[in-house]
Amino acid sequence: MADDQLPFTSHLEELRKRLMIAAGAWIVAFLGTYSFAERIFQYIAEPVRNALPEGSSLVFINATEPFFTYLKVGALAALLVSLPVVLWQIWGFIAPGLYSNEKKFAIPFVLVGCLCFGTGTYFGFFYVFPMIFTFLVSFGTSTGEISAMLSMGQYLTLSTRLLIAFGLVFELPVVIFFLARMGVVDHKWLSKNRKFAFLLAFVLGAILTPPDIFSQTAIAGPFIILYEVGIIVARLFGKKKPAEDENDEGDKAMENNG
Repeated sequence: MADDQLPFTSHLEELRKRLMIAAGAWIVAFLGTYSFAERIFQYIAEPVRNALPEGSSLVFINATEPFFTYLKVGALAALLVSLPVVLWQIWGFIAPGLYSNEKKFAIPFVLVGCLCFGTGTYFGFFYVFPMIFTFLVSFGTSTGEISAMLSMGQYLTLSTRLLIAFGLVFELPVVIFFLARMGVVDHKWLSKNRKFAFLLAFVLGAILTPPDIFSQTAIAGPFIILYEVGIIVARLFGKKKPAEDENDEGDKAMENNG
């Protein structure tokens, strides 16, 4: 029994070590980013400040809100700074289960993973945020009898959730790539279940965004597009089944004979 449990306990120990390294990198990054937290928040709040009516501004509704808001900003910024280390630890944990020829994707995994997450947050912040908050603030103040007084803490919670959602959605092709390489999914399975993926896209949009159709579509649209990209990725880089390998060899033989 001990021998049977040894691999599982070894995996738990490896996971613990990887998590500690990732957490350590995040803490070190936090020590550097917290001093810039107020400046970073002013930058993050730019879309909603532009959407607010003239003379309005973000407010705080209790004495501790600014402190905890800047604390969260520093933590979020630290997560972005330490993301390469976090992704490297994720790779280090899953790499033993891969073939030797698949382990060469380590550096591309980290680079592409960071690029996709950064692209998602960039897309959300610069293209979606201005439209979302302009729509929401305009809708709330359309009667002229209600003034906009948005809490800085609540704004940070909403914007952080949206930014992380966009970043994770843009990681979809990377996730599909590795699932396809490991043989968990293939392009045929992904194509067959496309309708369920589209449904999931709008469900995630409804869960992660404010309750308006524009915000939901802003998440669902990129998810659907990137799912289609993932199908192409799975077709090109997915693990081939024995039957497919035999077909490929047969095609090559016919070409050589021809």
